[in-house]
Amino acid sequence: MLCDLRCRTAPVARFFRFVPPRASTAPLAAYIARMTKPTTLLDARAVDRTLRRMADEIVEHNGGTDHLVIVGIERRGVQLADRIVAIIEKQEQATITRGALDITLYRDDLQTVGPRPVVGRTQLPLTLDGKRVVIVDDVLYTGRTVRAALDELADFGRPARITLAVLVDRGGRELPIHADVVGRTVEVAPGQRVDVLLSEVDDRDAVVLADRDAA
Repeated sequence: MLCDLRCRTAPVARFFRFVPPRASTAPLAAYIARMTKPTTLLDARAVDRTLRRMADEIVEHNGGTDHLVIVGIERRGVQLADRIVAIIEKQEQATITRGALDITLYRDDLQTVGPRPVVGRTQLPLTLDGKRVVIVDDVLYTGRTVRAALDELADFGRPARITLAVLVDRGGRELPIHADVVGRTVEVAPGQRVDVLLSEVDDRDAVVLADRDAA
C-alpha cells in the first residue's frame, strides 16, 4: 500500500518541483521608464559642432560676409545667433551686424508664456535695404513664428535676400516655410516635444526629445 501511494504521488511532486517561476515584470517596467525619459539628441559637444557647421553653411549660402545681417528670434534664437556670429567673425575675420526679434506673442509654445505674453522691443539696423538677412531660431515647427518674423522685417526695408537657419527642424509645418540651414532634422511623434537647452539660459547645452507633459 505504501509503495502504491508513493508511486501515485511521485509524478505530482515532480510537477510542482519543476514548475518554472513566473516571469518578472522588471524588464517591462524598465523599458517603459526608458521610453518616458527625455532622449538626448545632441549633447554639448554635438551642439557646438552643429553650430560650427551651420556657420559655414550660412557663409556659403550668402557668398561670404558682405552685407550679412544675422537676426535671432527671442528667446534661444538670439543666443544661437550670437554664437554663430562669433564663429563667423573668428573664421572670416569680419564684423557681422546682428539683430533680435522679440515675437513671443506668436510663438508656437504660447501656452507656456501665459495668456498675456509681453512683446519686447525689436532690435535691428535702421534699414535692411540690400542686406543679406539670416533669421536664426531654435526649433522650426508650424512656421508661424517665422512668418511673424518676416512680417516684422518688412518694416525695416527690402533685403536682397532672407534665409532661415534653425538648430532643429521637427516637422509639422502649417505654412509653406522651409529652413535653408538646418542643424538637425527630427521626427517627433504625437505627444512629444523638442527642447533646446543653452547654457546662457538653462545652464547647459543640449537638445532633448521629451514627452509633452514631462517637466
